[in-house]
Order: sequence, then C-alpha cells, then structure tokens
Amino acid sequence: MQWFYGLEGWLQALIATSFTWAMTAAGAALVFIYKRVGKGAYCFMMSSAAGIMLASAFFSLLLPALEYGQSYSYVVLTSGFACGGLVIILTDLFIGRLNAFSEAKKRRCAVMVAAVTAHNVPEGLAIGVAFGAIGAGGAAGVAAVMLAVGIGIQNFPEGMCVAFPLRANGMSRLKSFTVGQLSGLAEVAAGVLGALAVSFINDVLPFALAFSAGAMLAVVCSELIPESFRSGKIRATLGVIAGFVIMMALDIAFG
Repeated sequence: MQWFYGLEGWLQALIATSFTWAMTAAGAALVFIYKRVGKGAYCFMMSSAAGIMLASAFFSLLLPALEYGQSYSYVVLTSGFACGGLVIILTDLFIGRLNAFSEAKKRRCAVMVAAVTAHNVPEGLAIGVAFGAIGAGGAAGVAAVMLAVGIGIQNFPEGMCVAFPLRANGMSRLKSFTVGQLSGLAEVAAGVLGALAVSFINDVLPFALAFSAGAMLAVVCSELIPESFRSGKIRATLGVIAGFVIMMALDIAFG
C-alpha cells in the first residue's frame, strides 16, 4: 500500500472512487440474472430500495454532515435538507410535463435515478476530501481507505435500487445496467474535485450531505413507499425493514 499512499491526493481519490463506481456497477449487473420481474418481486424491490435510501439518508448523510459541521450546523443542515427535498419536488413536476415521462412509473424511475445520482455526489466529495486531507496532515490514510471501502459496499445495493425498477418497468437488461452503473460515475468526478479543492469543499460538504438526504427522503415518501404499498402492505413493510437493516448494518460496520 506504500505506493498508493505515495500518490497525489487527487489520484488516490480517483482510484478510490473508481472502486466505489465498480461496486455500483456490480449491483446493477444483477439485472442480467433475472429474465423478468414479477409484481410481487417489483413491490419488494421498490420497498427495499426505500429502506436502503432511508438508512442511507440518516447514517451515510445526516450523521456525517453533523460531524463535519461546525458553528451553525443546525442552520446548514436544515437548509440543505429542505433544499434537497424541494429540488426533488420541482424535478418531479418538471419531469411530469415531459412527454417522454408521461407514464407514472417511468416518471418515478426518472426521479429515483436523479436522486441516487445526486446522493453519490456528496459521497464522492467526502472520499476526495478524506484523501486530499492526507497531504495536508488532516487525516489518516487508513481512515480514508476504510471510508472508500464502506461507501463502495453501500453502493452495491444502490446500483440494484436503480437497475431493478428500470428493468421492472420494461427497460432491457443492458439499458437497466447501463443507467444503474452510470449513477455511480458521479462519485468519480466529485472525488477528484474534492481532493483538488479540499479546503473549500470541506466547508460545503455538510450542506451537500444534508441536501442529498433531503432529496432521498423526498423520493422515498413521494414515489417508492406509495408505489410499493399498492401491491401489499405486509410485503412492502418487510421490504422497507429489510432494506433499512441491510444498509444500517453496512454503515455501522464500515462507516
């Protein structure tokens, strides 16, 4: 690992976020295993995605935002969270006016893809800041690596969250995988940016994390939970709990 720690911070962040993107792609690649998705499986996928996103919003976003925040953190986190939710509402209204997303299910998938992609940006920034801070003497190399490993493991079910609903709505397996893995590429660009501008990004990161949490919660409440509960309350509830437990365990173990 000495050769890795000897690299410049932005190059370390590039390698680390390439790993997290690969994990997203691995999760999305599971769509190649299934020929079709039944109604019950679709309900469980949507509800488990809701649970994953709820746990991720709290453990991966809000708690780290609170740790990064300094003075007036309550103002920064509250405003960021509110702005994130508002952006998703406006995005939903905008997409609803486009002919390409006239069907409700397609609109829900488009909004969820936007939310997951936006969620990957602050995660990439966090990785970039961690590796950029090594050169400035503000972070330990092991801690930065473990952050990247933890986020990478969390990205595996997130890739599934994007790819499987797209597959269930009739998109081909190749297109579902392509869109699913593309959502993780945002982390690569954000990671390099975070490492190059570590001093500036470190101040903006709490707002970005809270913004993403608000966006994810808005998607869960407006799209995923209502859709999944239409096909059965018990199955949907089990899906939400299962998704939340999986992501919570990953965040606590590797966060």
